[in-house]
Amino acid sequence: MSTMSTTSPEQQATARRRMVDPARSVVEFCVPSLWGLITVRGHFDRFAGSYTTDADRPEMELALDIDSLDTGNTLRDKHLRSADFFDIVVHPKARFTSTRIVEAGDGVLRVTGELEAAGNTVPLTFDATSRQDGDQLEIEATTEVDHRRFGMTRSPLGMIRSPTTLHVKARLT
Repeated sequence: MSTMSTTSPEQQATARRRMVDPARSVVEFCVPSLWGLITVRGHFDRFAGSYTTDADRPEMELALDIDSLDTGNTLRDKHLRSADFFDIVVHPKARFTSTRIVEAGDGVLRVTGELEAAGNTVPLTFDATSRQDGDQLEIEATTEVDHRRFGMTRSPLGMIRSPTTLHVKARLT
């Protein structure tokens, strides 16, 4: 395994910072509810991110504006933004920051980092796929997290189940 690089050997000498194009990217989540009988799905409308392609130390960042959370249910969204869950008054953003990225072959990246939400930070490791499309790069990843590790434990009668699945499909320019 080698450190991730999405550029040719000639380009590797210079690090390149690519920015997520929010108009061509999605950040989605789903979580089992009602004792696992239904799945609540949602997305974030506002987010920003970057990927620095550096042969020695590539880096990924993704910041989510929690106020832009949308599950299609206004009352549920308001509750998720409250102190019972994300507490956006105190913690308006969630952020993933990589600490290590390793190329596993065939466009697969092993990404390790920290996910911060609701004032708590947890380690996270997942596989992502990368695909070059002309001068743009597409990175896609799906992972699971236990929302309780972020202090989001409010679940009357155990109605909200873990894990929460996160899915990101980012187009970078």
